[in-house]
Amino acid sequence: MSAIPMYRPSRDEVKALEKFKKAGYRIVGRHSAVKICHWTKTALRGGKFCYKRWYGIRSHRCIQMTPTLQYCNMMCIFCWRFHSINRVSPYGGDWDEPKTILDGCIAAQKELLSGFKGNPKVTIQRFNEAMDPKHIAISLDGEPTLYPYLSDLIKEAKVRGMTTFLVTNGTMPEVLKELETLPTNLYISLYGPDEETHKQITRPLITDSWQRTIKSLELMSSLNCRKVVRLTLVKNYTMKDAEKYADLIKLAMPEFVECKAYMHVGESQKRLPREAMPNMEEVSAFAKELKDFLGYVLVTEDSDSRVVLLARSDVELSKIASF
Repeated sequence: MSAIPMYRPSRDEVKALEKFKKAGYRIVGRHSAVKICHWTKTALRGGKFCYKRWYGIRSHRCIQMTPTLQYCNMMCIFCWRFHSINRVSPYGGDWDEPKTILDGCIAAQKELLSGFKGNPKVTIQRFNEAMDPKHIAISLDGEPTLYPYLSDLIKEAKVRGMTTFLVTNGTMPEVLKELETLPTNLYISLYGPDEETHKQITRPLITDSWQRTIKSLELMSSLNCRKVVRLTLVKNYTMKDAEKYADLIKLAMPEFVECKAYMHVGESQKRLPREAMPNMEEVSAFAKELKDFLGYVLVTEDSDSRVVLLARSDVELSKIASF
């Protein structure tokens, strides 16, 4: 296992990092982190899997991580993460190598889950499976496309027989275009049906975030991997103009579209009222409206996560996952 360089935060970052540790994060190397997801714990105890089971992900074997802790080019008001040290030009030193990051993330995951071994609700089989993770969700914090060796990180996971789930805000189309190894699942999150809404909700730290998002959507259709566009639906903010969303999604023609409710949790509670979180009925109604404009089909939904899945009509669902 490669040695992980000691992380030496600045004085201004110490308090922020302490916040992360108290919130259950484990810092990996100099700019990466792992945090155990609610659904990983639930699945370990024999309960329900995350809605991403739709794509074949078994939650107790999934690592939720980031190679760009706190480095983002947006300050989204609905984000549940901490907005304490975000920077557009991120890490100023040498970047950790993909192998080092992945080794560190796996080790951190095992450490965080080690206490479940004695839990009477956790079977030894499921615990042993959790100690051998098979999925990497590159989605925990920050914007992962700011990590310069992202393609190599995805390749490293693939070599180890792990699936990768890349979630991006779509502002780095040049990075997506140059990925030599594509993720198993590519998510582009779409934060509004027009430029005005996009800027209002994301508070971008770059001037051309909307134009970059459009370029990523246009590029998406040419990428040979499973593609998903996710709408984060914030009531009275982004949950409007289904026809405009449809026009944008048609640029990408992904296999799937997720209509996902904003959840009033974490740091977002300081920025948005609870009323901004739509209920399941409202999400379903919006998804049905969007489906008609898109010509997609409504596949399934998950009420716990308040998400509805739409699929392109030509997608053979039986070959993708068990719905």
